[in-house]
Amino acid sequence: MSKETKPKWSNPEPPVPHAIALWAASCAERALHIFEKQRPDDDRPRAAIAAVRAWQRGELPMTACRTAAFTAHAAARDATKAWATAAAAAARAAGQACAVAHMFDHSPHAATYAAKAVGLDSGDKDRETERAWQWENLAPELRPFGFPKGF
Repeated sequence: MSKETKPKWSNPEPPVPHAIALWAASCAERALHIFEKQRPDDDRPRAAIAAVRAWQRGELPMTACRTAAFTAHAAARDATKAWATAAAAAARAAGQACAVAHMFDHSPHAATYAAKAVGLDSGDKDRETERAWQWENLAPELRPFGFPKGF
């Protein structure tokens, strides 16, 4: 299938999803401490981030990442108490980052959840600072993937 007839929903060529996966993993990792301080014995979000990094290196199949992403989202659902809202957002960031192995368009959700976790944990100013870090740490040619609606 040529590029001209490639379905709208299909992933771009491999270098793009691999690069955007590393960025999404970094975004999620920056919020991971928020989850871990509330649920220190739950390593599912950390495992999801490790899984997408392993996928990017060619050490893990996409299907294993899908499973790890679902597991991170289960950790988010388990963080149901009111105090755990930021923790749930951090776990969702990890799940979305891991899901980039399946579909690159999960990347903006990873960044958004990570910033949400930071904002809920520390305040709106820190959320804005986190979004600025995300923008600055994404290659300009990849910004349309990580920030499809712009900054």
